[in-house]
Amino acid sequence: MGQAQTDTRELTEAEAAAELAALRARIERANAAYHRQDAPEITDAEYDALKARALALEEAFPALATPESPTRQVGAAPAEGFARVRHRVRMYSLANAFDDDEVADFVRSVRAFLGMGEDAPLAFTAEPKIDGLSLSLRYEGGRLVQAATRGDGQEGENVTANALTVNDIPERLESAPDVLEVRGEVYMTHADFAALNARQAARGDKTFANPRNAAAGSLRQLDATITAARPLRFFAYAWGEVSAPLAETQFASIQRLKALGFQTNPLTVRCATVPEMLDHYAAVEQQRATLDYDIDGVVYKVDDLALQGRLGYRSTTPRWAIAHKFPAETAWTRLEAIDIQVGRTGALSPVARLTPVTVGGVVVSNATLHNEDYIAGRDAKGQPIREGRDIRVGDWVQVYRAGDVIPKIADVDLMKRPEGAEPYEFPTHCPACGSEAIREEGDAVRRCTGGLICPAQAVEKLKHFVSRAAFDIEGLGAKQVEALYADGWIREPADIFDLEARYGSGPRQLKNREGWGDKSAKNLFQAIEETREIELNRVIFALGIRHIGESAAQLLARHYGSWAAFRSAVREAEDRQGAAWEELIDIDGIGVVMAESLVTAFAQERERASIDRLAERLTITDVAAPTAEGSPVAGKTLVFTGTLEKMSRAEAKARAEALGAKVSGSVSAKTDLVIAGPGAGSKAKKAAELGIETIDEDAWLRLIGAG
Repeated sequence: MGQAQTDTRELTEAEAAAELAALRARIERANAAYHRQDAPEITDAEYDALKARALALEEAFPALATPESPTRQVGAAPAEGFARVRHRVRMYSLANAFDDDEVADFVRSVRAFLGMGEDAPLAFTAEPKIDGLSLSLRYEGGRLVQAATRGDGQEGENVTANALTVNDIPERLESAPDVLEVRGEVYMTHADFAALNARQAARGDKTFANPRNAAAGSLRQLDATITAARPLRFFAYAWGEVSAPLAETQFASIQRLKALGFQTNPLTVRCATVPEMLDHYAAVEQQRATLDYDIDGVVYKVDDLALQGRLGYRSTTPRWAIAHKFPAETAWTRLEAIDIQVGRTGALSPVARLTPVTVGGVVVSNATLHNEDYIAGRDAKGQPIREGRDIRVGDWVQVYRAGDVIPKIADVDLMKRPEGAEPYEFPTHCPACGSEAIREEGDAVRRCTGGLICPAQAVEKLKHFVSRAAFDIEGLGAKQVEALYADGWIREPADIFDLEARYGSGPRQLKNREGWGDKSAKNLFQAIEETREIELNRVIFALGIRHIGESAAQLLARHYGSWAAFRSAVREAEDRQGAAWEELIDIDGIGVVMAESLVTAFAQERERASIDRLAERLTITDVAAPTAEGSPVAGKTLVFTGTLEKMSRAEAKARAEALGAKVSGSVSAKTDLVIAGPGAGSKAKKAAELGIETIDEDAWLRLIGAG
């Protein structure tokens, strides 16, 4: 360090503050040189000595210890658990493309939405898709105040103490917007991963399957000192809430993040055409094996941020971005058995039990076989797949991981088929309850007709109910659901909310069950209580009604606004005619198939009673009607008809909804305004008959201030 250090007991607080400020500056400079510039200025021993001296001063003068001190990077006291964080701006997932044609389709869809011709300039950024853990970093006044995992996109876990230990993550920013949420990926390099596993093995601890798992597990340690000992890195590539724009384009914004001190991926480029995008994809794929970190594709984003704003979002993905995934890795292994699993909608799904094999760095022992047609070597239309080769127990099969996630069977080697292997006979009765399993015309799967008497369907519905996008009850996962159902403690969702009353005390207590204890039982009861108040869309999704996914649940919740209105409307629509039915099927994005599923579920007395028992135990929050300050169409129902010439129908719909309006597919007495372009026919005529105001596209643009 150059000179002997003064004993902390001989320093005044003012002298200690001055020395501590100098130490922090040297430590931060050393961090930047080592982790951001790859040009270390001091040795590890000198660096450790600086931090040790800073810690000694902070311990001697507690008033000088601050949250952003570099000494925080050695860790903090273990937390009891991670608090939940509500993202100010939702963290969306990405739609996927698996071949060149799908990328071209994506670009065409962007142009169509924006009403742009084929020759109009349209630039994209292309960047590697890092295989790590998504993280959002919130800075206020240039200081890191919160770090949160992606979670379900709306809520994540507060991992601020752990993020402070990652050297790639700056604790302070200079010249940044007052509020800035930086988003990116936490990952681990191959070299660091190998070294970590070697240390784990030497200590007799569990090793990690791959760098992604190691990074995720390291960031989610309750004890931040463990995270500090793990070699985590961070790439920044996006942002959430900002008090001032970073730049006008995606590419310039990434450059701004780099200037602020974040690591950004050097393989990010700007592309002007689809061929340029595909050329960069090929170049990145060629480098994949030599990179020191895992990637699983290339992400394309519309470069112009104003166009991103016009494109907006679907329910879970942005319209302005797509992930072009790399081809799946494959491996060959033996098919040992075919088991049938029964899902929450009664679908019989065949699962391949395999001799374990490593595919893409992950050991795979199970794979989906889709349905009985796929096993037989044909598609849903009866046409041959795999040149008509069927799949039999004992076969040598080729396994791949679709999107590097779901294991599937691609092919079979007939040369290695064992003698006497018999064609697989798909069951015609449910293996769980013995009820007949039928395949309706036009349906690709066979379904159990047992309904609520089928234990497999009941368990799967309960698993769906507690899943992340539904009620997300921490401590109540698939295994716990199966065990509690098997013993009769829960049979339907409402029973979950009676658990504490029935099994929190008395002779049969949850804490006395195998695998439980007093603390874990109390934590579960608390987690259940925290979900008694829940958003309408999550309740609708949690019911597990066939065809009603997250997107449909959000559409329904936004349209009806409250549980009472939703339930009443669905009951009134049971006769499949009348105003309630017409309103339901006219919700843009719903249609007849989804509507049929809804009314069928509520029409069954036992299922309706089960839903009502659940609702009685909840506080289901209303969905506030979307509003936009000063919007002339907020709360109104609009219908677009005919040809729009200055924006696409999709963009017009998105703009209307962003301004707080509802967009319907048909004209009715509830319609407030019709926007009619050239070629408007029956809808414009009906609007005239009903006396509904009708305007043209120019008037619409003037109305919303875009003309």
